[in-house]
Amino acid sequence: MAMTEPRSTVGDRTEPVRRPTSPPPWPVRALAVLAGTPLLRWLVVAQSVPPGSPPRRDCATCRIPIGLTGPLRAISPIARCAGCGSRVGAPPGTLELAVLAVGVVLLLGDRPIVESAAIAWWAACAVPLVYIDIAVHRLPDRLTYPAAAGTWASLGIAAVVDGHGGSWIRAVCGGLGLALLFAASTLLLGRRGFGLGDAKLTLSGGALLAWSGWGSVVFGLMVAFGSSAAYALLLLMARRIRWTDHLPFGPFLVLGTGVALALPPS
Repeated sequence: MAMTEPRSTVGDRTEPVRRPTSPPPWPVRALAVLAGTPLLRWLVVAQSVPPGSPPRRDCATCRIPIGLTGPLRAISPIARCAGCGSRVGAPPGTLELAVLAVGVVLLLGDRPIVESAAIAWWAACAVPLVYIDIAVHRLPDRLTYPAAAGTWASLGIAAVVDGHGGSWIRAVCGGLGLALLFAASTLLLGRRGFGLGDAKLTLSGGALLAWSGWGSVVFGLMVAFGSSAAYALLLLMARRIRWTDHLPFGPFLVLGTGVALALPPS
């Protein structure tokens, strides 16, 4: 007997029943999330240079070109130069794990698609910034400014689409307020304060936290300062650093923002 398609009656017409489309399986979605990691690895390599230096385009050891048009081994999870085999950029596999963690938060979170796009854009800029700050203690404008512009624009679209104008105003106030606070500490305390790169990074991260609520801002800062203090204490106890040494704060800002965003909005 032939199988017939289920149909429903609408008025005098009989139409086929449309079954809901199931989402792609987890492996497919994971591969989609990881598709952009070579670009992020290339950004880490290119921007991990001292202030005022041009972006790096080759291996520091053997001078083989590194980029999206060259050998992909250096910007793959292996993170090894195709010529000399030396490590290039972020440690092997770590950047991919960070991107997967962001993907899990977005896939499991119950957020509107435009708001999720704002978080994804921020993460695409913030993840490379973590490795750059660890390597050379700087947060380049080439990533902090696009992070802020893209995040604010996406949240503005979300405010219009979902009718959350008050949330967008709070996000702008939160981003600007934190940036001014961090910049003031730099001007007043010099090297003992935060860097201007940290202030520029809070333009985007602070906006995302404030969009979720002032409680998220407080919690994110608590995680950032608490984890930074704990890490510094461990290094001091191990005699890896001295009291006068400077630790990059950008990775802890990203960590605090990410942990706060992983929780339900306050």
